[in-house]
Amino acid sequence: MASTALILGITGGFGCEMAHALRQHGWQIRAMHRAPRAASRTLGDMGFIDWVKGDAMSAADVRAASEGVSLIVHAVNPPGYRNWAGTVVPMLDNTIAAARDTGARILFPGTVYNFGRDAFPFIAEDAPQNPATRKGRLRVAMEKRLKAAADDGVPVLILRAGDFFGGARPGNNWFAQGLVTPGKALRSIRYPGPHHTGHQWAYLPDMAETAARLLLRADELAPFEVFHFGGHWLEQGIEMADAIRYATRNPDLKVKRLPWFALTLLSPFVETFREMREMRYLWQTPVRLDNSKLTAFLGREPHTPLDLAVTATLAGLDCLPEGTARQSPVLA
Repeated sequence: MASTALILGITGGFGCEMAHALRQHGWQIRAMHRAPRAASRTLGDMGFIDWVKGDAMSAADVRAASEGVSLIVHAVNPPGYRNWAGTVVPMLDNTIAAARDTGARILFPGTVYNFGRDAFPFIAEDAPQNPATRKGRLRVAMEKRLKAAADDGVPVLILRAGDFFGGARPGNNWFAQGLVTPGKALRSIRYPGPHHTGHQWAYLPDMAETAARLLLRADELAPFEVFHFGGHWLEQGIEMADAIRYATRNPDLKVKRLPWFALTLLSPFVETFREMREMRYLWQTPVRLDNSKLTAFLGREPHTPLDLAVTATLAGLDCLPEGTARQSPVLA
């Protein structure tokens, strides 16, 4: 019988892509959501999902939904970065408790937020975690909880990555919220950092496929296993703007600075802007996750060429002009 995965946060970018990737590898998919019918309509053609009604903030709901599963994908986040401090740790604690009771493995998507400047610019999995931000400290606290759970018999797989973009749910990330405006043909591109500062991006279909391939070899993983996903490292960060120009067939598309000053002024009133502003330091210096451990384990990392990944992402955000060919991503 096929193994079953419970996905928490399936309407988010990583959760949705994990559902597709795991399904391709033969998994049965169960998803918990507070409004399953609405979520099903939002996601569209994903009839393979077994929907369960529940709230990730409820330990009883998560425990009931996890009955009989061998994997819990913990990809749930508060929308728009709202109330991170009050939600992310309790939700993770509920997942850990459910996994402990059922014997399931936890898959957790990690970020570079855990790390401070003492770990820059090239970061290994075991680099010191001394973040300078509130969000980074929350991420460290979450990973410490996962390590303690692994020490207590709950297997954990963490896959850390750079800034997300793309996939079937491409909207809640820096690409969609910072660089472009969804739903409109582009007249310009906003760029958050110095043009010549390197930046790392994670195309979500590639990241999800990577996690699925790691899980195929679960019997070779340590009880607490951490890998870094390489994705697209752009030595000149502005290369992402060049890729957007290529995808839109508009080489003269203007690149404007992200209005950090406006975000600063509005941050006391808009939590999304406040969270974005806190991450500004990651655009001011090169920060790259070292994926050598991952490539040594898998042989190679799934990788969609940047032009195809960006074209597919812009199509998903409805940012391409009429008549532009929609290219499908190709995993290598």
